[in-house]
Amino acid sequence: MKIVITAGGPAAELPDFSLWEDVSYVGVDAGCMTLLEKGVHPVAVVGDFDSVSDAEYEHLRGMFPDLEKVSAEKDETDTELALQKAVELGGNHITVIGVTGGRLDHYMSALHAVYNYQERYSDVAFEIVNYRNRLRFLSIGEHQVGSDPAYKYISFYPFSEAIEGFHLKGFKYEVVDETIPFGSTRFVSNELDGEGMVVIGRGNCLMIESSDI
Repeated sequence: MKIVITAGGPAAELPDFSLWEDVSYVGVDAGCMTLLEKGVHPVAVVGDFDSVSDAEYEHLRGMFPDLEKVSAEKDETDTELALQKAVELGGNHITVIGVTGGRLDHYMSALHAVYNYQERYSDVAFEIVNYRNRLRFLSIGEHQVGSDPAYKYISFYPFSEAIEGFHLKGFKYEVVDETIPFGSTRFVSNELDGEGMVVIGRGNCLMIESSDI
């Protein structure tokens, strides 16, 4: 089951919704209104709803009679609540949108939340997508990566620690058994034409696929 979590980030940062077919949507706070404006009926909505008006919240309650606001003073962020809901709904491919742009602390919280959930649910594919980027976490092992005309450049960053035993096969710049120190920016803006393989011997890798406008 493919699920797209839609948060309330700036509309200019959102990807084209036509990218997805046969997906279910989970709305997060003001992201619920974004979905409704696009004619999308979410399967679930979550959040403290501090970013919607009273009238908008009552409209959502009309759609989801059991809806209750969670406290704004909570341990989990709204994005974490949405990730948990998506997992409970049986999502095996979960995309998060509407978390880039605006406040950088919100973006960093979403990035760390997705990392945490990818670690906890290794059989689920998580990603963050906006109008020109796709972010994914790669764990130890081999990862097949296909070229996508929407994303010309591919960059790799250690996320929580140094990466060891790092190989890139089939890329414009191939790599054999490298170590990437934490904080390194050496492996930025590679390219792929066709199929490639990423191998990680140790550590966690943040892979960012990007395009220029």
